Amino acid sequence: MPPLLPSIDRHLLEGLPVVEILPELLAALRPHGTAVLQAPPGTGKTTLVPLALADARPGRVVVAEPRRVATRAAAARMAALLGEPVGASVGYAVRGERRVSAGTRVEVVTTGLLLRRMLRDPELPGVATVLLDEVHERQLDADLALAFALQSRELLREDLWLVAASATLDVPRLAGLLGGPVVTATAPVHPLEVLWCPPPRPVRPPEGLRVDPALLDHVGALVGRALAERPGDVLTFLPGAGEIRSVGDRLRRSASAADVDLVELHGRRSGAEQDAALRPGARRRVVLASAVAESSLTVPGVRTVVDAGLSRVPRLDHARGFGGLDTVRVSRASADQRAGRAAREAPGTVLRAWSAAEHGLLLPHTPPEIATADLTGFALLSAGWGEADSLPLLDAPPPGPLAAAREALHRLGALAGGAVTPLGRRMAEVGLHPRLARALLEGAERVGPRTAAEVVALLSEDGLLRGGDDLVAAWRSAAATGDPTWRREVARLRSSLGGGTGAGGGGGDAQLPRDLAAGTVVALAHPERVARRRGGEGSAYATTGGAGVELAPASGLRGATWLAVAVADRAPGRAAGRVRSAAPLTEDLARSLVGVEVRDEVRWRDGDVAARRVEAVGAVELSVRPLPHPPADLVAAAVAEGIRREGLGVLSLGAAAASLRARVACCRAALGDPWPDLGDEQLLATLPRWLGAQLAGVRSRRDLSRIDVLAALRALLPWPQAGRLDELAPVDLPVPTGRSVRVDYADPAAPVLALKLQEAFGWRATPRLVEGRVPVVLHLLSPAGRPLAVTADLESFWRGAYPAVRGEMRGRYPRHPWPEDPLTAVPTARTARRSG
Repeated sequence: MPPLLPSIDRHLLEGLPVVEILPELLAALRPHGTAVLQAPPGTGKTTLVPLALADARPGRVVVAEPRRVATRAAAARMAALLGEPVGASVGYAVRGERRVSAGTRVEVVTTGLLLRRMLRDPELPGVATVLLDEVHERQLDADLALAFALQSRELLREDLWLVAASATLDVPRLAGLLGGPVVTATAPVHPLEVLWCPPPRPVRPPEGLRVDPALLDHVGALVGRALAERPGDVLTFLPGAGEIRSVGDRLRRSASAADVDLVELHGRRSGAEQDAALRPGARRRVVLASAVAESSLTVPGVRTVVDAGLSRVPRLDHARGFGGLDTVRVSRASADQRAGRAAREAPGTVLRAWSAAEHGLLLPHTPPEIATADLTGFALLSAGWGEADSLPLLDAPPPGPLAAAREALHRLGALAGGAVTPLGRRMAEVGLHPRLARALLEGAERVGPRTAAEVVALLSEDGLLRGGDDLVAAWRSAAATGDPTWRREVARLRSSLGGGTGAGGGGGDAQLPRDLAAGTVVALAHPERVARRRGGEGSAYATTGGAGVELAPASGLRGATWLAVAVADRAPGRAAGRVRSAAPLTEDLARSLVGVEVRDEVRWRDGDVAARRVEAVGAVELSVRPLPHPPADLVAAAVAEGIRREGLGVLSLGAAAASLRARVACCRAALGDPWPDLGDEQLLATLPRWLGAQLAGVRSRRDLSRIDVLAALRALLPWPQAGRLDELAPVDLPVPTGRSVRVDYADPAAPVLALKLQEAFGWRATPRLVEGRVPVVLHLLSPAGRPLAVTADLESFWRGAYPAVRGEMRGRYPRHPWPEDPLTAVPTARTARRSG
């Protein structure tokens, strides 16, 4: 085949630094097979490196880009350099669209598409090289694609070349994962002026998908300032399609933008519209863009960037299962990427809608998606790959969210016993989030392929659900306006079902009414978000997943008893989520879609066992009735849980049981096993074992008081230790006067014996317990019962401290004996001498 790079006019390659390092990159790949290409924006890495790799050896080069717009743009740029149409030597494939031919040597694909191809055939037949672009963005699909490619090389394709291209990532760590060298290209440096332009008045921070309109007003004003003061086109970064539309409306009403073209660039635009945004226009332009313009592509003619400083990232409220997008402040790395767009072709300026002080508080890098995003898709793809627990990832997924994702996949029928089911494999092939894939596949059977495709298309495209929380109303609007994004996705989904490509406006192939058909599809995607209204009326609902949600005060859905909630989020500090999109449902449908469970619940409530039989859909109780004869094991478990919750004090321990526990603790501290641990924590954790059958007859707090705790505790002592307890740790000890004094075992390592000092006369050595291992601490008391001395060495006390005690006390207590030699004096318990 003729080489590709030499066919390009040399003047087109001038100023692209990656040309200089291509020999170094190829030399690194030949022995290693892997390499990290560190190349900032503007070096030509996305367009020239794939062509050089295609010239290096036979086989197709697959380039993976994180976004569809960058995928098409990269292919178009390479084809233009070669003077060919897209689909000849260079082609592309995105969800629902592919332009390649038998002669295609470089194919640019989205990362998600590459993942599905590798799942179908991990060997990637016919592919010589995989280039993963923009890995510094740390998107979940990109991390997973890198792991898949590394394992494919290790296990199946030693000859597969793998290049990871990064602009700002921790390159040494990436190189360590790949096991290959780092090749670096330096970008041409054009001067960049940074202007700090915070709003004149404080604005509210973003919350969920909501952005303060005052900030959008300010961004519109900054665009007007840029048009007035700076040359060239203006690229404006906003978090999403809604804000882009809102700022565009402001500019259309502004005289400052009267002679410019307003161009929108975001994921909801059609491929043709996105491609047009990347071509210079006849007039000056303002390009209003989301993060799709942050990297991977060049917007020609831009000399000024206006940055709102916000971005949309996937988030999941793990406690309540509310997933979606969240609006956050950009990281410093992302802000630098955005600013660099102004200086790609010439000196430029960036107007940042925040202060230099605020900039210093931004995160240095955007956290990887694997740390914050919904891991359901990740879990399905990694399980389908078959090496889920040994994937070579830059960052491991958090264990809790990963376990929750796998549990969700089990509920959806995609996993069984950790293995992917046939339904799960079909779900992975659809190119949707697993929840939506399940809704499409099973929804086609319940409501018909046309209706399922139309509703799922509505749910899958960001920005289509707008103008209220009524999903059915949004469905009607998309059908009536012929929204191109929606129609394209409907056609793709119907094609994946084998149902043709039409995208009409209704669910005519469904037996259910339109609203209930929509609710059915939503419930198939989110069975844990099926919700029933609390009480007879109002806006509060309880979901089958156990969370609470609320409708907006003016919602048109307030009359519905049952809802299937498509989108919900929760404001900080609020317990309930706010419904953003939902459709009506019925109880019969809820029963059918989620499933009905009849369970016996036996719990300890307010000092009594409460037993009931509950019929429920998830956490939503449909009916409750008393259970007069609950199973004994459930009763015992409920009582045990009640004791754990209230503590051992709810039992009648008594002094004898307390003494037994303390003495056993002393023996355990000195001798260790097999003396048992009778502490609160251990006893509460093992209640059924040591209370045994005594729990079965308990139904109330009064019953607890009749449990023979002492006998149960004694039964825990092994033989022969039980027979030696009184010998090793006696309840009391004899003192020199002949009486017995109780030992206090509050501190197992230092039991205490308290007696009047005169009772210890003649006692030379301090007593010891537990085979002489534990010295008793003597508290020697005054005639008034106050401590005069605390000692574990009585003989030293008589020799050392006693004379001083005697000198002080004999004057205070003259009627009590204070002999000079206490070791020869007669011990006495008398508190005073009688006069003759």
